[in-house]
Amino acid sequence: MEYLFDIRFLDIKIWDILDILIVSYLIYRIYLLLKGSVAFNIFIGLMLLYIAWWLVSALEMQLLSTFLSQFVSVGVILLIIIFQPEIRRFLLDLGNTTLKQRSNLFERLFTSGVHGAKPATNRYFKLLPAIDSMSRNKVGALIVFGHVSESQPFVRTGKVINANLSAGLIESIFQKESPLHDGAVVLLGDKIFAASCILPVSENATLPKQAGLRHRAAVGVTEQFEVGAIVVSEETGNISFASEGNLHFNIDMETLRNFLRIKWK
Repeated sequence: MEYLFDIRFLDIKIWDILDILIVSYLIYRIYLLLKGSVAFNIFIGLMLLYIAWWLVSALEMQLLSTFLSQFVSVGVILLIIIFQPEIRRFLLDLGNTTLKQRSNLFERLFTSGVHGAKPATNRYFKLLPAIDSMSRNKVGALIVFGHVSESQPFVRTGKVINANLSAGLIESIFQKESPLHDGAVVLLGDKIFAASCILPVSENATLPKQAGLRHRAAVGVTEQFEVGAIVVSEETGNISFASEGNLHFNIDMETLRNFLRIKWK
């Protein structure tokens, strides 16, 4: 095989360049996955432990090397156990990206040649009057929507309603007198499928200090699943929006409408 170029004693092939680029990209994706979480600090600790083991082995410090090697030998198993949520999220992101690309391809194939079609009204715009009213009256709320299925674990924690989506029903669910006001409402298509659902809570250390449990739950569910979440603060009435593990804190109604229009149709 021909070499791309030579650097003294190093023979660089085109596959070497490709190898470096792929590994660099994977490291970058891992960094994005872990940044701002407790898992990132654990990962750094494990890397320092591995470097220490390599160093004492090179210095032939037998006793310390043997001691550290016991941790390094089970390093892969430890990584799988400790980073199980992050590994799961990485695989979900990978699968969702592939499915999105396939779906976009089908949409282009089947909609090409169709002219003058009017875009469908965004189903989630039905939420806006309820969100606006609850924000003004400082009624706390947490609503999850998007690519939701009945099999997802957080959906099964709630009470099944399976009612048509309406602003009035959303408001009544989150009234303090309602037995279902704690937890999240989960939408499935055009239906209010379940209420009082318990969501996974994010450990992201970069979230605003004002972010409460509802905000952390909204970020947590969007970290693990391809869904969006809307939060109304009970203390301030502020509206927030979570998607792909990111929290857009204290936004206005027009910004929320744009988020729904651009990403969730």
